[in-house]
Amino acid sequence: MLAATLARAATPTAATTATATPPDRRIAITFDDLPWSSLEPRTPLPAQGTVPPRIAAASARLLQALTDTGTPAIGFVNSARLLVDGKIQSDRVAMLDAWLDAGLALGNHTATHVDLHLVGVPAYQHDILACDGVLRPLLAARGLQPRWFRHPYLRTGRTLADKAAMDAFLAEHDYRIAPVTITDSDWIWAAAYAKALDSGDTAAQAKLRAQYVPYLLRMVNYFEHRSIKLLGYALPQVMLLHANALNADTYPEFVAGLRGRGYRFVDIDEAMGDPAYRRADAFTSALGVSWIHRWALAAGWSWNFYGGEPTSPHWVKDLAGVPADAE
Repeated sequence: MLAATLARAATPTAATTATATPPDRRIAITFDDLPWSSLEPRTPLPAQGTVPPRIAAASARLLQALTDTGTPAIGFVNSARLLVDGKIQSDRVAMLDAWLDAGLALGNHTATHVDLHLVGVPAYQHDILACDGVLRPLLAARGLQPRWFRHPYLRTGRTLADKAAMDAFLAEHDYRIAPVTITDSDWIWAAAYAKALDSGDTAAQAKLRAQYVPYLLRMVNYFEHRSIKLLGYALPQVMLLHANALNADTYPEFVAGLRGRGYRFVDIDEAMGDPAYRRADAFTSALGVSWIHRWALAAGWSWNFYGGEPTSPHWVKDLAGVPADAE
């Protein structure tokens, strides 16, 4: 579907072979939709203003997994997820405090996970500032300040003028865009897992956990090889995951799998120190694609470059209740 949308023929201009030395495999892990992807201000709760016990337990498991594996990470906050009836809830803020207590970082992901392409630049900037108004004091209490911003849906502007306006706005407020080079559909798997948890289907839960980690490893492998094809070396990757129960329950196995392939886990600052991240991003499509895709398009590669990207199995999509062409 991605190829059909944007296909165009061109001659590649970047290096296409890796060096003879082993790749320096590094990866920065990022989590979107903190404090938790299924905490919504408009969602009625069993006890208003409290975090449901299953979510609290899953959040604790995710933080424990991050601590036990010794992997740095940054979580991107939607401040509206801290609200019930327009009021900030202390137990939801405590979930972010626990993230900071674990030595992890936090960034801005807008207040309401708004779509830039739908609402336009002024409303989008207002939503960023709404999140900043909550996030900045929380970090200031620890002598920190927010520095990273993640675009919801990875939609970064419908026009070059919108992108330029956003770049200037973010710079004015001391934010830097956090790109994503390894995209995946963990949200589909997480939706399936949530349904299996709701129904008590332990067999489906186990099957999802068993197949999810190999799926993630295939995605990492795919984008690693695409970065080598485009840049001539293994890019320090930035991977997008979400704060959800499936990641909480599989993260140690995922880390073990990556370490088995020689990956080192680094923070986003180290990954972004690579010169590839200084490449201009002129991508204006609504598709939430990897920055490797964007750079390849700018360099003149055809969409054949992207052949073979892993997809989620149909049985997972069926269980999640998403369309067959969703990814």
